[in-house]
Amino acid sequence: MHHPPIAVVIAAMSEEVSAFAGLLGGTPILDGPVGGHDEHHLLDVGGATVAVRRSGIGFTNATAAVAHAFHDFGSGIPVISVGTAGGLMHGVAIGDVVVGDRYVNLNADATAFGYALGQVPGMPTGYEPDQRLVDLALAADTGSLMRAATIGSSEIFVTEGRARLLRDAFPTVAAVDMESAAIAQFAHVHDMPFVSIRCISDLCAPDGDEFKEHLDDAAARAARVVHDVVTGLVG
Repeated sequence: MHHPPIAVVIAAMSEEVSAFAGLLGGTPILDGPVGGHDEHHLLDVGGATVAVRRSGIGFTNATAAVAHAFHDFGSGIPVISVGTAGGLMHGVAIGDVVVGDRYVNLNADATAFGYALGQVPGMPTGYEPDQRLVDLALAADTGSLMRAATIGSSEIFVTEGRARLLRDAFPTVAAVDMESAAIAQFAHVHDMPFVSIRCISDLCAPDGDEFKEHLDDAAARAARVVHDVVTGLVG
């Protein structure tokens, strides 16, 4: 490939990839196995190329996807995580878009050794995004209510009981997903510009029905913001 992409967009699920690719008039092939196996799908944005990758769900799949991007394109390419998330903080509503201004690993607990809750030993207490990507996201004019806030990641789907515990333990976390903090850690270590843009699909309800009901709409709302970000990168 002669020209590297202007960005790598990573989504966990086929629905999330398709929502973004559809805005660009591209149709990525999504019939292979998930778990870092998918090829990059290259889509045209105003004459520039955006690489889109379906990672599969969870920390290891997400890390494998961003590692492939690093291996293929190097450290300078912006990495954008797009998709859905659960709303944790009071006042966050279904359909809101959260632009992560900090990322925390909700699984990490080395407090016995004096680390902060959510801090992986040897890593910072949280991971910072690339400010230019955050600014482009917040400037997107998509009709969704947007906020910059902390995204926490865990491989436990957050339902009602766990949400109460997490609100107490992580009072600044607005939204929860299963990938952002993992990608953020890799991006931090490898000096890759990163942002995660997530639309709230559920409010940590007792089961997964709310998520399933709002998945497609939430994926579409997040995708519209990412579309504006990559268009801004071209400009």
